Amino acid sequence: MVAAGAEHSVAITEDGNLYGWGWGRYGNLGLGDRNDRLLPEKVTVDGDKITMVACGWRHTICVSSSGGLYTNGWGKYGQLGHGDFEDHLVPRKVQALSDKFISQVSGGWRHSMVLTSSGQLLGWGWNKFGQIGVGNNLDYCSPVQVNFPRDQKVRQISCGWRHTIAITERDNVYSWGRGANGQLGNGITIDRNVPTIIEAFSVDGSSRQHIESSKPYPLSALGVTTYYFRRGI
Repeated sequence: MVAAGAEHSVAITEDGNLYGWGWGRYGNLGLGDRNDRLLPEKVTVDGDKITMVACGWRHTICVSSSGGLYTNGWGKYGQLGHGDFEDHLVPRKVQALSDKFISQVSGGWRHSMVLTSSGQLLGWGWNKFGQIGVGNNLDYCSPVQVNFPRDQKVRQISCGWRHTIAITERDNVYSWGRGANGQLGNGITIDRNVPTIIEAFSVDGSSRQHIESSKPYPLSALGVTTYYFRRGI
Protein backbone atom coordinates (compact mmCIF):
# COMPACT_ATOMS: atom_id res chain seq x y z
CA MET A 1 0.00 0.00 0.00
CA VAL A 2 1.30 3.47 -0.84
CA ALA A 3 0.29 7.06 -0.08
CA ALA A 4 1.60 10.44 -1.18
CA GLY A 5 1.59 13.82 0.53
CA ALA A 6 2.62 17.14 -0.96
CA GLU A 7 6.32 16.31 -1.00
CA HIS A 8 6.68 13.04 0.89
CA SER A 9 5.75 9.43 0.22
CA VAL A 10 5.10 6.36 2.36
CA ALA A 11 4.61 2.66 1.73
CA ILE A 12 3.70 -0.49 3.64
CA THR A 13 5.49 -3.73 2.82
CA GLU A 14 3.75 -7.10 2.78
CA ASP A 15 5.19 -7.89 6.24
CA GLY A 16 3.59 -4.80 7.78
CA ASN A 17 6.57 -2.46 7.87
CA LEU A 18 6.17 1.24 7.14
CA TYR A 19 8.68 3.18 5.05
CA GLY A 20 8.95 6.90 4.31
CA TRP A 21 10.95 9.13 2.01
CA GLY A 22 11.00 12.65 0.58
CA TRP A 23 10.62 15.95 2.41
CA GLY A 24 10.89 15.57 6.17
CA ARG A 25 10.96 19.11 7.55
CA TYR A 26 7.94 18.66 9.81
CA GLY A 27 8.64 15.09 10.89
CA ASN A 28 6.18 13.85 8.30
CA LEU A 29 8.43 10.86 7.50
CA GLY A 30 8.21 9.65 11.11
CA LEU A 31 11.94 9.00 11.38
CA GLY A 32 12.63 11.13 14.47
CA ASP A 33 14.18 14.12 12.74
CA ARG A 34 13.42 16.83 10.19
CA ASN A 35 15.77 15.61 7.49
CA ASP A 36 14.83 14.71 3.93
CA ARG A 37 15.35 11.17 2.66
CA LEU A 38 16.21 10.31 -0.94
CA LEU A 39 15.55 6.61 -0.39
CA PRO A 40 12.86 4.75 1.57
CA GLU A 41 13.72 4.27 5.24
CA LYS A 42 11.93 2.07 7.76
CA VAL A 43 9.69 3.79 10.32
CA THR A 44 9.27 2.27 13.78
CA VAL A 45 5.68 2.27 15.05
CA ASP A 46 5.65 0.86 18.60
CA GLY A 47 6.69 -2.52 17.22
CA ASP A 48 3.27 -2.96 15.59
CA LYS A 49 2.58 -4.14 12.07
CA ILE A 50 0.95 -1.47 9.90
CA THR A 51 -2.00 -2.26 7.66
CA MET A 52 -3.12 1.14 6.39
CA VAL A 53 -1.59 4.55 5.73
CA ALA A 54 -2.65 7.95 4.38
CA CYS A 55 -0.90 11.26 3.92
CA GLY A 56 -2.07 14.78 4.50
CA TRP A 57 -0.16 17.70 3.06
CA ARG A 58 2.61 17.55 5.67
CA HIS A 59 1.46 14.79 8.01
CA THR A 60 1.05 11.03 7.98
CA ILE A 61 -1.68 8.82 9.42
CA CYS A 62 -1.31 5.06 9.84
CA VAL A 63 -3.25 2.19 11.38
CA SER A 64 -1.83 -0.89 13.10
CA SER A 65 -3.06 -4.45 12.74
CA SER A 66 -4.89 -4.04 16.07
CA GLY A 67 -6.79 -1.00 14.75
CA GLY A 68 -4.74 1.60 16.61
CA LEU A 69 -4.25 5.02 15.02
CA TYR A 70 -0.85 6.72 14.81
CA THR A 71 0.04 10.15 13.41
CA ASN A 72 3.16 12.21 12.90
CA GLY A 73 4.33 15.36 11.15
CA TRP A 74 3.02 18.90 11.05
CA GLY A 75 0.69 19.71 13.93
CA LYS A 76 0.17 23.48 13.80
CA TYR A 77 -3.59 23.15 13.25
CA GLY A 78 -4.17 20.14 15.49
CA GLN A 79 -4.27 17.77 12.52
CA LEU A 80 -2.38 15.04 14.42
CA GLY A 81 -5.15 14.62 17.01
CA HIS A 82 -2.91 14.48 20.10
CA GLY A 83 -4.56 17.32 21.99
CA ASP A 84 -1.88 19.82 21.07
CA PHE A 85 -0.69 21.93 18.15
CA GLU A 86 2.86 20.62 18.05
CA ASP A 87 4.82 18.73 15.42
CA HIS A 88 5.56 15.09 16.24
CA LEU A 89 8.63 13.56 14.63
CA VAL A 90 7.73 9.90 15.17
CA PRO A 91 4.38 8.10 14.92
CA ARG A 92 2.45 8.61 18.15
CA LYS A 93 -0.71 6.76 19.09
CA VAL A 94 -3.86 8.90 19.23
CA GLN A 95 -4.91 8.07 22.78
CA ALA A 96 -8.37 9.59 22.39
CA LEU A 97 -9.17 6.74 19.99
CA SER A 98 -7.51 3.93 21.94
CA ASP A 99 -10.88 2.26 22.50
CA LYS A 100 -11.78 2.35 18.78
CA PHE A 101 -10.85 0.01 15.93
CA ILE A 102 -9.98 2.24 12.97
CA SER A 103 -11.04 0.89 9.58
CA GLN A 104 -10.35 3.83 7.23
CA VAL A 105 -8.23 6.97 7.27
CA SER A 106 -7.91 10.03 5.06
CA GLY A 107 -5.80 13.16 5.24
CA GLY A 108 -6.63 16.63 3.91
CA TRP A 109 -4.43 19.67 3.65
CA ARG A 110 -4.61 20.44 7.36
CA HIS A 111 -7.32 18.10 8.64
CA SER A 112 -7.72 14.38 9.25
CA MET A 113 -10.70 12.01 9.20
CA VAL A 114 -11.06 8.42 10.39
CA LEU A 115 -13.78 5.83 10.22
CA THR A 116 -14.24 3.23 12.95
CA SER A 117 -15.29 -0.37 12.42
CA SER A 118 -18.74 0.54 13.78
CA GLY A 119 -19.29 3.20 11.11
CA GLN A 120 -18.54 6.20 13.32
CA LEU A 121 -16.80 9.13 11.61
CA LEU A 122 -14.43 11.41 13.51
CA GLY A 123 -12.34 14.35 12.41
CA TRP A 124 -9.92 16.98 13.69
CA GLY A 125 -7.53 19.71 12.58
CA TRP A 126 -8.04 22.92 10.59
CA ASN A 127 -11.70 23.76 10.24
CA LYS A 128 -11.83 27.25 8.72
CA PHE A 129 -14.25 26.14 6.01
CA GLY A 130 -16.17 23.58 8.07
CA GLN A 131 -14.27 20.65 6.58
CA ILE A 132 -14.48 18.65 9.83
CA GLY A 133 -18.27 18.74 9.58
CA VAL A 134 -19.32 19.38 13.19
CA GLY A 135 -21.38 22.54 12.70
CA ASN A 136 -18.81 25.24 13.42
CA ASN A 137 -15.51 26.61 12.10
CA LEU A 138 -13.30 26.00 15.12
CA ASP A 139 -10.05 24.05 14.86
CA TYR A 140 -9.84 20.83 16.86
CA CYS A 141 -6.69 19.16 18.17
CA SER A 142 -8.56 16.03 19.32
CA PRO A 143 -11.07 13.83 17.47
CA VAL A 144 -14.70 14.94 17.38
CA GLN A 145 -17.63 12.93 16.03
CA VAL A 146 -19.43 13.88 12.81
CA ASN A 147 -23.18 13.24 12.88
CA PHE A 148 -25.46 12.37 9.96
CA PRO A 149 -29.23 12.58 9.49
CA ARG A 150 -31.07 9.57 10.97
CA ASP A 151 -27.82 8.52 12.67
CA GLN A 152 -26.55 6.93 9.46
CA LYS A 153 -23.31 5.02 9.75
CA VAL A 154 -20.51 5.77 7.30
CA ARG A 155 -18.83 3.23 5.01
CA GLN A 156 -16.37 5.36 3.03
CA ILE A 157 -14.57 8.69 3.45
CA SER A 158 -12.21 10.89 1.44
CA CYS A 159 -10.62 14.24 2.26
CA GLY A 160 -9.99 16.93 -0.30
CA TRP A 161 -7.77 19.94 0.20
CA ARG A 162 -10.39 21.84 2.22
CA HIS A 163 -13.45 19.62 2.05
CA THR A 164 -14.58 16.08 2.87
CA ILE A 165 -16.85 13.52 1.20
CA ALA A 166 -18.50 10.48 2.79
CA ILE A 167 -20.78 7.64 1.72
CA THR A 168 -23.22 6.26 4.28
CA GLU A 169 -24.68 2.81 4.81
CA ARG A 170 -27.86 3.99 3.04
CA ASP A 171 -25.84 4.75 -0.10
CA ASN A 172 -26.17 8.49 0.41
CA VAL A 173 -23.24 10.73 -0.49
CA TYR A 174 -22.51 13.76 1.69
CA SER A 175 -20.02 16.59 1.40
CA TRP A 176 -18.95 19.53 3.55
CA GLY A 177 -16.25 22.18 3.81
CA ARG A 178 -15.04 24.64 1.19
CA GLY A 179 -17.56 25.09 -1.63
CA ALA A 180 -16.29 28.11 -3.56
CA ASN A 181 -15.59 26.14 -6.73
CA GLY A 182 -18.57 23.83 -6.59
CA GLN A 183 -16.56 20.97 -5.13
CA LEU A 184 -19.36 20.02 -2.73
CA GLY A 185 -21.57 18.94 -5.63
CA ASN A 186 -24.80 20.44 -4.28
CA GLY A 187 -25.32 23.04 -7.01
CA ILE A 188 -24.11 26.07 -5.08
CA THR A 189 -20.77 27.65 -4.16
CA ILE A 190 -21.33 28.12 -0.44
CA ASP A 191 -19.24 26.51 2.33
CA ARG A 192 -20.99 23.93 4.51
CA ASN A 193 -19.91 23.00 8.05
CA VAL A 194 -22.21 19.97 8.36
CA PRO A 195 -22.67 17.01 6.01
CA THR A 196 -24.92 18.04 3.10
CA ILE A 197 -26.40 15.43 0.78
CA ILE A 198 -25.30 15.24 -2.87
CA GLU A 199 -28.66 14.41 -4.36
CA ALA A 200 -27.33 13.32 -7.75
CA PHE A 201 -25.70 10.24 -6.19
CA SER A 202 -27.87 9.50 -3.18
CA VAL A 203 -30.69 7.03 -2.59
CA ASP A 204 -32.49 9.67 -0.57
CA GLY A 205 -31.86 12.31 -3.25
CA SER A 206 -34.31 13.39 -5.92
CA SER A 207 -32.50 11.55 -8.74
CA ARG A 208 -32.22 8.29 -6.77
CA GLN A 209 -28.94 7.42 -8.45
CA HIS A 210 -26.32 6.01 -6.14
CA ILE A 211 -22.74 4.82 -6.12
CA GLU A 212 -22.80 1.01 -6.22
CA SER A 213 -19.09 0.70 -5.45
CA SER A 214 -19.70 2.08 -1.96
CA LYS A 215 -21.18 -1.26 -0.86
CA PRO A 216 -18.84 -3.35 1.31
CA TYR A 217 -18.21 -6.16 -1.15
CA PRO A 218 -15.01 -8.20 -0.68
CA LEU A 219 -12.30 -6.74 -2.90
CA SER A 220 -11.77 -10.11 -4.56
CA ALA A 221 -15.38 -10.09 -5.73
CA LEU A 222 -14.74 -6.82 -7.51
CA GLY A 223 -11.60 -8.08 -9.17
CA VAL A 224 -9.47 -5.68 -7.14
CA THR A 225 -6.03 -6.61 -5.90
CA THR A 226 -4.24 -4.79 -3.10
CA TYR A 227 -0.53 -4.49 -3.76
CA TYR A 228 2.17 -4.26 -1.08
CA PHE A 229 5.88 -3.71 -1.46
CA ARG A 230 8.10 -6.77 -1.17
CA ARG A 231 11.48 -6.00 0.29
CA GLY A 232 14.46 -6.89 -1.81
CA ILE A 233 12.71 -6.38 -5.14
